[in-house]
Amino acid sequence: MKTKNLLLLKLKVVFGGKGQIAMSDDQPGNNYEQLEKENKLVLSYITVRKIIGILGFFFPLILVLGSFIFGACEEIQISISNYYHTNMSDVFVGYVCTLSIFLFAYKGYDLTDRIVSALAGIFGVIVALMPTSLKSPFPDCNIICNTQTYKIIGIIHLIAAGLFILSMAYFTLFLFTKGETTPTPQKLIRNKIYKGAGYVMLVCIALLIIFFILPDNVSQPLLKYKPVFWLETIAFVAFGFSWLVKGGLFFKNE
Repeated sequence: MKTKNLLLLKLKVVFGGKGQIAMSDDQPGNNYEQLEKENKLVLSYITVRKIIGILGFFFPLILVLGSFIFGACEEIQISISNYYHTNMSDVFVGYVCTLSIFLFAYKGYDLTDRIVSALAGIFGVIVALMPTSLKSPFPDCNIICNTQTYKIIGIIHLIAAGLFILSMAYFTLFLFTKGETTPTPQKLIRNKIYKGAGYVMLVCIALLIIFFILPDNVSQPLLKYKPVFWLETIAFVAFGFSWLVKGGLFFKNE
């Protein structure tokens, strides 16, 4: 009977039942402990978490190195999104779409996890397919195209990028911190990392908003320091690291 019940639970996971696993009141432990211990299919979710983390963590580095090595870029772009307009355009689109696909595939523990990950995936696709506006003067390694004439596309891109980071911050602050009723020391450390990463992403978004509303005579002199690129990079590194921790790469339960 126990084997049969476990098989039914796994079928619910595969076919999108309510949550990853549904447990009756007479089962020991809580949902999260039982999920990690009994559901062998959880390995796939752990792998997805690690892949999402790796993609997010190394995204800025890959764009910068690729543009330096293959695109004759002599400087960092003013934003991560600006790499769409360089020789790294295909890499940018493919990378963000791949990340979005893995977010779509991630089910998490319950319906809230699936909704947030699906929204993040949608925002990611919008970011990839609706590029940021390109304004003059153009850096030497930019491939100039006519997207700067469609200002509305750049605005949609900017909003989608902000919502993507916000959804990732929500993941780390409210979803990743869920878990055992009696958390282990490692779980307590992980929760601190999740909250720290979430707050870092929120601070980055707040600073970006402040920068974008600054008058041109104030923001233009600051562009040489690439504030948008570095704030986006910090947010992506925080996002990627939190998913790597959630995937069990660091601070696993002993």
